[in-house]
Amino acid sequence: MTGANGDPEETARAPRIPGPRWAADDHAELSPPDPAPAPEPAAPPEPLPHRVLKSLLGAWALSACSAEETQAVEDHLTECAPCAEEALRLRDAVGLLHAERELDLDPLLRSRVLENCLGRRPARIPVPAWATPYDAETARLDALLRDIGEPEWHAPVRLKWYEDERRVNRKTTVAGVIGHLLAVDGLVAASLGLDDPLGAGIGELSPTERTEAYWSGSSRPPTRAIREPWREQSHTLIRTAAFAGRGVGELTVTYGEFALPLRDSLLERAFECWVHAGDIAQAVAYPYEPPSGAHLHGMIDLAARQLPGALAVRRRSGLAAPARELVAAGSPGRSLHLEIEGAGGGHWYIALDSPAALGSRERTVAQVAMDGAEFGQLIAGHISPEEAAAGQDGDREAIHDVLCAAASLSRM
Repeated sequence: MTGANGDPEETARAPRIPGPRWAADDHAELSPPDPAPAPEPAAPPEPLPHRVLKSLLGAWALSACSAEETQAVEDHLTECAPCAEEALRLRDAVGLLHAERELDLDPLLRSRVLENCLGRRPARIPVPAWATPYDAETARLDALLRDIGEPEWHAPVRLKWYEDERRVNRKTTVAGVIGHLLAVDGLVAASLGLDDPLGAGIGELSPTERTEAYWSGSSRPPTRAIREPWREQSHTLIRTAAFAGRGVGELTVTYGEFALPLRDSLLERAFECWVHAGDIAQAVAYPYEPPSGAHLHGMIDLAARQLPGALAVRRRSGLAAPARELVAAGSPGRSLHLEIEGAGGGHWYIALDSPAALGSRERTVAQVAMDGAEFGQLIAGHISPEEAAAGQDGDREAIHDVLCAAASLSRM
């Protein structure tokens, strides 16, 4: 090879151009690297000692253990009988401490506790059987009042009843309802020679007149302070009836236009207490159950015994159909079969043509069937005869008259 002028030496003196350099990766071996050695399997965790597992039983019962601890405890319980028994006891105890448990007590709990106590040690001065519904219903209402707060005592309540063939109402408050019960219970107190909450010399007033007098006589609207005198009065009534002995149940309690023996009067007051407790519970959004079956049965029986007289009053006012078949006093007459279903249920035969006649199965011309609590709402005037969801069969005129007579038993 020669240079630009053809001189070989010039060609020899020309600078050499270095060849391309090798990249670092070009010097590496092309074969894949040796795989990393596989890790040796971990040794199983050592089992927890018995004393540790036993100390975890409380946390396990409360579901507060980790997943690993839970598994360890449950594996241990399959092998250790003493720990298994202790775990069962702890789980039962946790059930009693559960924060989401229903707070409302069984309405029959009080009667069961009293029955058990009296079975072990009978009362020296027992409460008369006819006073126990009033005792139970005032206690249930008092339990409701203890649960409500100060603002709820001023919650609006509408007292409803049936009058002049229509439903009427009167607005008050929770405290006002208790004042109403206090004022009307004063009629029973007066019959037993006790102090009248309206004061001496008030004269004979109807329940509505007594309530209005009590409300208007207060310098300010009733407050929660009304609970104590109402509860003290109810206790005094029951205690006095118990100490009065035999025969006190026949004392007469006058309600203005009508009168009842004391035994029926306390049953009527128990019914009013239940009805107005329901009014209060609805106003403060609180659940409230009907009375026990035996007590509700007595309340329905009282209303059934009053229905022939209520029919006669309505007939004299032209509000019921004329009597069709008059019979001698004490003889069976045309009747309506009142069948009450559910708690407190039973069968009653209502004489249709005369209060002096006897209700008779054989002379039944109509039948009405309804739930006990619903019948209670009817005689309280909370639902009208047309709204009563009753099963009806037979003489429609007789059915209408009896349902209207039942509603007419209501009052404030």
